[in-house]
Amino acid sequence: MSATASGATGVVLEPLFSYLLGELAEIQMIGAVPGGARANFINGDGVEVRGERVRGRMLGYGGDWMTVRADGVALLDVRNAIETVEGARILYTYSGIADLGEDGYERFLAGDPPVAPLRGAPRMATGHPDFLWLNRLQCVVVGEIRPAAASELVVYALA
Repeated sequence: MSATASGATGVVLEPLFSYLLGELAEIQMIGAVPGGARANFINGDGVEVRGERVRGRMLGYGGDWMTVRADGVALLDVRNAIETVEGARILYTYSGIADLGEDGYERFLAGDPPVAPLRGAPRMATGHPDFLWLNRLQCVVVGEIRPAAASELVVYALA
């Protein structure tokens, strides 16, 4: 993970943590509904969270409530909880998008979704005194959705 700065705005992306999405506990395929195609991807327990200041694991049964629009853009509604090695519990949520391509809607419904870039805007909330600083952050998450393999996602704090 590396930091990136934009000289025009002075915004710096500070690496916060990364995690590898692997095997899911459950996929709840809802199918075509008004507004797109729906599926819920429920995480298994133990996704490792790796970073200098935030280390631990995602707790099971969080996940992504996803809608794929007819234009192939997936709208992400992600809700998870992180348990740090110190025992803190952190609510980790974000909305975002993944562009599955022009044929992404049809491929998604057929069970053959493509690899797609993922972008989101996480926020975190905790009452643990060692991690109250997380409550003040706006973050970005970047990575790829890889249906047939584990996907690494990297979270950056906007500083």
